[in-house]
Amino acid sequence: MTQNTMNEVEELVREIARALVDEPAAVEVESVGREESTVIKLRVAPTDVGKVIGKQGRTARSVRTILGAVSMKLHHRYTLDIIEEDEP
Repeated sequence: MTQNTMNEVEELVREIARALVDEPAAVEVESVGREESTVIKLRVAPTDVGKVIGKQGRTARSVRTILGAVSMKLHHRYTLDIIEEDEP
């Protein structure tokens, strides 16, 4: 998996998250690459976590479905972790 491809997938997740939240500047996306898969870690403002998860997890499931389609096309597995942090 090339670094350029990982950056494009990160940017895809970043843009989707920015479109969903009230504080787009707080969106952070980090990828942790492994041999067979890559974990995309998404952090948003504590007040926006519910927006990226959605009712009954539907929004998060939809983003994961998109990543599943990307995984099939690129022949590399991508998973999404939404990191929840408490407000300081």
